[in-house]
Formats: sequence, structure tokens, C-alpha cells
Amino acid sequence: MAEHDFRYNLLNPEHTLIECRALAPGRYQVTGNGGSIQGGDSLLVTLKGSKDLSMRLQVEKVRHLINPPGQWVAVAHGPVFGELAIHTWQVKCDSCDKQLDFEFAVDASLGKKAQAPAAQARIHELGWRSVGERHLCPRCQKEA
Repeated sequence: MAEHDFRYNLLNPEHTLIECRALAPGRYQVTGNGGSIQGGDSLLVTLKGSKDLSMRLQVEKVRHLINPPGQWVAVAHGPVFGELAIHTWQVKCDSCDKQLDFEFAVDASLGKKAQAPAAQARIHELGWRSVGERHLCPRCQKEA
């Protein structure tokens, strides 16, 4: 089992994601070029509408196409979203005033109440910590 990185920010023309679409919640069809994809592999793909968010998909089956050479179509499973929404928020470190602008994904069908927990989870992924309403950047955490 290998991991293949198809995020847009890599800009690698030999290793390109052509399309990733939802077949059903948690089930995706991915079309790409290059990478020698096999069943059981994992794919990192950029979320549509995001600059830096990605999701990990597990390949169930893959079909390698004869024409064009190197192109493949895979069926994979991954995160379950009813309706994906990308939000941009910012927080400031309460110790040094450093600002973090970040994106996070949330299932829009869950409503506004799901945004704060999703934002907190993303802040923690980026190495920041929250204590109540206070936020600390990684550098200030080390100093504390």
C-alpha cells in the first residue's frame, strides 16, 4: 500500500489529478494521470474550492486506461460529507498577537453549530492550542 499525493499545490505534471467527484457520501470516483495507482493505496487530494485543505481517500479498485497512456480511474472511499463547505477564519495568539488565517471544511448540512468545532479541530491540526477563548501559537506554547 502506497500513498500518492495529488494535491494541486505540488504542480507536478507527471502526477496529475484530473477529476474527483462524489458518487455517494463517502464514496468517490477519481481520475488521474501517473502514479502507478493500485487497489489499497491512499490518495491525498485537494478539496474543491480550497487553497490548502486536502482529504485522504482509500482506493478500492482502479482501472488503468490504454488511451491516453498513464491515465486511470479509481473508486475510493473517504470522508463522508452531505454537503461540503469551506470556510476561512482567523485567530490571533493572545500572547504575541501573531495572526493565523486558515481554512476548514465542515458538512454544511449540519448547520452553523458545526462550524466552531470544525474550526477548533483545524486550529489544533495546525499546532495552535485553545484554552477557552484564548489561543496560543506554537512558539508561545513552548515558552509557557
